[in-house]
Amino acid sequence: MRRTPSRRVLAAALLVATALAPVAATPATAVRTVAADRYTKDDCPPYGLGPELTARLDQAIEDVRRQAGIPGVIAGLWLPGRGSYVRATGVADTATGEPMTTDLFMRIGSETKTFTVTALLELVDDHRIGLDDPISDYVDGVPGGEGITLRQLAEMRSGLFPYTSDPDFIQALEGDPNRTFTPQELLAYGFRHDNTSAPGEVFQYSNSNLVLLGLMVEKVSGLRLADFVRRQVLRPAHLRHTLFPRGTEFPNPHAHGYSDETPSGEITDATDWNPSWAWAAGAMISDLPDLRRWAEIVATGTLLSPETQAERLKTLPTGFPGTSYGLGIFETGGWIGHNGSLPGYESVTVHLPAQKATLVLLINTDVRAQGQEPSTLLARAITEIVTPDNVYDRPIPPR
Repeated sequence: MRRTPSRRVLAAALLVATALAPVAATPATAVRTVAADRYTKDDCPPYGLGPELTARLDQAIEDVRRQAGIPGVIAGLWLPGRGSYVRATGVADTATGEPMTTDLFMRIGSETKTFTVTALLELVDDHRIGLDDPISDYVDGVPGGEGITLRQLAEMRSGLFPYTSDPDFIQALEGDPNRTFTPQELLAYGFRHDNTSAPGEVFQYSNSNLVLLGLMVEKVSGLRLADFVRRQVLRPAHLRHTLFPRGTEFPNPHAHGYSDETPSGEITDATDWNPSWAWAAGAMISDLPDLRRWAEIVATGTLLSPETQAERLKTLPTGFPGTSYGLGIFETGGWIGHNGSLPGYESVTVHLPAQKATLVLLINTDVRAQGQEPSTLLARAITEIVTPDNVYDRPIPPR
């Protein structure tokens, strides 16, 4: 999920491929067993996919990595009854050549939305809010807020202008990526514009929706969003390596991230940029084993009542073939979950209920290639091999 209008696509793709070409030959490294099986007995034994399929996956990932100019990739695929595939390839730091490994913390961007919306739905289960409550009951000053429901915010059908498309916001963020934004400052950039549609009419991906939901959670719970998510989502889910940062903190070890979201369009190290601009929509950090666990929890509703999970999974068309969107979650090719992108990092965390399969991808660039997010290219290449009847075809519109 990106914050600015599409630009520099072809030039950026050529630039990153040229700039990162020296690291293309880095070999894949196998998973560390402790990272693959942190919490429970694993029903997807390592190397169970067999040497031929493993070799095909190695080659597909390396081909995409080279073509898209991705510095490093962490990939995890778990297929119960068949086996697992967990690899890291490329580099975590282009300056030192430090190899990518499977045990790194990574920024997960818009996958944060699955945590914020889970917090929302837990409040629904506790009968403290209703999905069809207007946001004006909880947050003042929302344009047309009396007619915009919490459900419409979560399903990206509020009609509110996305603050990330405001030129002054883009200039402020690119001019000082270390700046701390408050949620109120973020919303102000969007609220200066007219709403783009009536509530419920049109799907429009917008971080404004999630910032409002984050403020609602704080108002109802009396806690900071980060504290509520930690207590009510991360702890019950046993996600010990997932956090909602207060500022620019980034646990070690982590990969360096590379982005072209700069005034000049040049690629730079964005590792320590402040993610406060994304807050409830995209600020969180996690790692491979935690996201493996989270993928199934989100798709199956472990933390929610069956009735509330059913509401979450009522997906509607997005206008993009093959992809529909529910409450902070998408479905594409049978895969359920979310992807994420913010300067320097991209991720995909999805679960395929039909096969109880899980796919997690973490990469350290958000520079587009072939007009698409590089994480999408990887997910498509992997699923074409292992689940040809369920191909991860296209994520929700990223910008």
